[in-house]
Amino acid sequence: MTIELDSEQPGLQQQTASILHELATAGKLGSGHVVVIGTSTSEVAGQRIGTSGAVDVADQLLAGIREVQTEFGFDTVFQCCEHLNRALVMERRLLERLGLTEVGAVPVPKAGGSMASTAYRSLSDPCLAEHVQAHAGMDIGETMIGMHLRHVAVPFRTSLRYIGEARVTAALTRPKLIGGERAVYRMEEEPDSTFCD
Repeated sequence: MTIELDSEQPGLQQQTASILHELATAGKLGSGHVVVIGTSTSEVAGQRIGTSGAVDVADQLLAGIREVQTEFGFDTVFQCCEHLNRALVMERRLLERLGLTEVGAVPVPKAGGSMASTAYRSLSDPCLAEHVQAHAGMDIGETMIGMHLRHVAVPFRTSLRYIGEARVTAALTRPKLIGGERAVYRMEEEPDSTFCD
């Protein structure tokens, strides 16, 4: 499926790279960080999710993702559709590094989704895991990536809000803040001299 964009607008690869670059910069994402990507190529094409998946669209999105990943050094995982229980495509080395349990399937466009299928075929040693706790995420077309983000997810509003016709939602995560009214969350130059027993 070929998407016709306004000649004034950047292409799908550039839109994807722009949004992910902004997210990676804001979150200081780099080596050791995991970014989950959920994508409906149908929504990018202006169709209802799950109805018109397109591998050529996925190829363009993946090129933009790889461009930013190469620059920043984070790892990416790609969420499959609900037919594969939203399992995640990743390199086996990442699965092993994170101590995740592998699940068995090979995503294809009609069971997994065009993006997951395309990502799977692009990896050197691909595999699927059921869960991950990513540091950040980019959801292209409202595919519901929240189940794969670490607690606490914080919405991140990017300058560009659409890729093709798909609305993009992005999130960063932060550690849970613990403690009560005396808790401090930033290092002070001089510590308070009052101690509790």
